[in-house]
Amino acid sequence: MLAYLIRRLFAAAVMLVVIVMVVFGIFFLVPKWAGVDIATSFVGKQADPAAVEGVRQKLGLGDPIYAQVWEFFKGIFVGRTYSGGGDTIQCAAPCFGYSFRSEQAVWPVLTDRFPVTLALALGAAVLWLVFGVAAGVLSALKRGTLWDRGAMVVALAGVSLPIYFTGMLSLAVFAFGLKWIDAQYVPLEDSFSGWFGAMILPWITLAFLYAAMYARITRATMLEILGEDYIRTARAKGLKEQTVIGKHAMRSTMTPILTMLGMDLGALIGGAILTESTFNLPGLGRAVLDAIRNQDLPIIVGVTLITSLAVLFANLVVDVLYAVIDPRVRLS
Repeated sequence: MLAYLIRRLFAAAVMLVVIVMVVFGIFFLVPKWAGVDIATSFVGKQADPAAVEGVRQKLGLGDPIYAQVWEFFKGIFVGRTYSGGGDTIQCAAPCFGYSFRSEQAVWPVLTDRFPVTLALALGAAVLWLVFGVAAGVLSALKRGTLWDRGAMVVALAGVSLPIYFTGMLSLAVFAFGLKWIDAQYVPLEDSFSGWFGAMILPWITLAFLYAAMYARITRATMLEILGEDYIRTARAKGLKEQTVIGKHAMRSTMTPILTMLGMDLGALIGGAILTESTFNLPGLGRAVLDAIRNQDLPIIVGVTLITSLAVLFANLVVDVLYAVIDPRVRLS
């Protein structure tokens, strides 16, 4: 088990380096090759050449590429110093730079919005796992029945309907029509009941989309596993049906579910853009959407790195859970 963990940690560390280099190339090298001046984007198109040159020196945009990559790496892990034009600014780690528009450090801006996105992702994940997996298992056990057909129709609707449609529909019915829920977001530290009430619809709307996908995958996987020889052997030994399903079939069914969960949860931690925009939640999704509109490159870089690292960490956790569920994985 220890050797397996060491291999996975080493692979994650290598992937982390690759991710940082790819992000740097996409956001700093590609624009340069395309003729886009990042210094001009920082100070604005109406700035005088002296101001643009000062920003270029402060950000190190005129340095060799290897020096820029090193400063980018160093900023993320140990911080970096911006100096130029007689000014020196110390940016503590993790340093993703400063916003082009507000000139605030990117990391504090993202950490202020991160709890909203984390609460949205975790709350929705609990709902879609419970209801999606349960619906898929029941559909497999009751194959061909009215429940099976009805559940798969609902799942098909959940996969097909765009989230902004189901979000706006839920707001129109439950918030503005029946007035059961207050759609105005309230920070958790101000009021737990207000925060919980504002998060219910986003949780359900987001979970509806993913629960539909998980139900279909769970049903297909469970039907395949129920036809395996070891399931027939377990039943031939006289084991109770709940033991056959719960202990043997579900153990194998959870493998693809964990794979999907790692990818989906990691991506959502980087920001559920459509959900946050629909329900006006101040999370990372809204932050990156505003940054794209304002061409605020450092914010976009910061959210991209957070999303990539979240997916990497989630997959590392999934790899560990694989070894717990299926000991054969430890030998791979």
